[in-house]
Amino acid sequence: MPRFRPRPPSMPRVLFADNDFPDIALERELFARHGVELEVAQCRTEDDVIRAARGARGILLQYAPITERVVASLPELGIVSRIGAGYDTVDTAACAKHGVWVSNSPDYGVGEVATHALAMALALVRNIVAWPRDVTSGRWHYTSAGPVKRASELTLGIVGLGRIGKRMAHVSRNLFRRVVASDPYLIDGDFPAYVERGNLEEVFAQADVVSLHVPLTAGTRGMIDARVLAGMRHGGYLVNTARGAVLDVDAALDALDRGALAGLALDVLPVEPAPAGSRLAMHPRVILTPHSAFYSVESERELRRKAAQNLVTWLATGRPDYVVTKGTRKP
Repeated sequence: MPRFRPRPPSMPRVLFADNDFPDIALERELFARHGVELEVAQCRTEDDVIRAARGARGILLQYAPITERVVASLPELGIVSRIGAGYDTVDTAACAKHGVWVSNSPDYGVGEVATHALAMALALVRNIVAWPRDVTSGRWHYTSAGPVKRASELTLGIVGLGRIGKRMAHVSRNLFRRVVASDPYLIDGDFPAYVERGNLEEVFAQADVVSLHVPLTAGTRGMIDARVLAGMRHGGYLVNTARGAVLDVDAALDALDRGALAGLALDVLPVEPAPAGSRLAMHPRVILTPHSAFYSVESERELRRKAAQNLVTWLATGRPDYVVTKGTRKP
């Protein structure tokens, strides 16, 4: 009689819903090594995700929308993993309702973001952007960009003392006279000994330079508005490497125009990119970088590996390495 070999079980399939990387060799190699089939798409809408993810056990994404409608339409979906610390485009409540795990990569690039924020702060204080512009236009004098204050006489304010906020405090403490911070979710014992505690308004009132390091939530969206900015020390500097929608950018530009703010440095915007020729892009006292604070060759690889590994770990154990929302669906 002919002998029949049992058919091997089909490989689990995951969808790489969208990405802007030059290549995805890292992800392809990782999933292939663990026996996972990878499908790649560039999803921009709910319908795109629903079509591409049918039958997939997991979704790896950068910015693709994971909404109530998407999750409800994908009964085989068990997990979504966001490439990044934030998960603004993922409806975590809908995922929890349907038992879908949500994961992210919260601890990559901590040093990169902190040093980027510090570099922006020092560039503002030292007029590092203004002087080159003056030199190329034919103005050669140390006073051309205005007065410069000694950094060691200034107070640094930090809003949000998570991983990045604490690293910012650590790398800055010997450069500024004082470091004062606000974080209502930390007990006093979690504040470093060299950081003074204050509420949001106190930080803005005392600091010459304020650096934002909070996640985007319902409570932090638009939290730095005209009212908060009005309470800032006159002629101060503001840095945002956190989330664009935390700051009312128009209010910040108004503060710049009336001299209340002396400089603004942004790595993140409510809507990216900044339109060429816009008030924001053209303002002489604004430094913009293209959402690049996280970036180094090493941190990008770490970010991508951890996000993909969340899916592999869930398929193997039923729980990802990093949990944002606990699910009930099993591999």
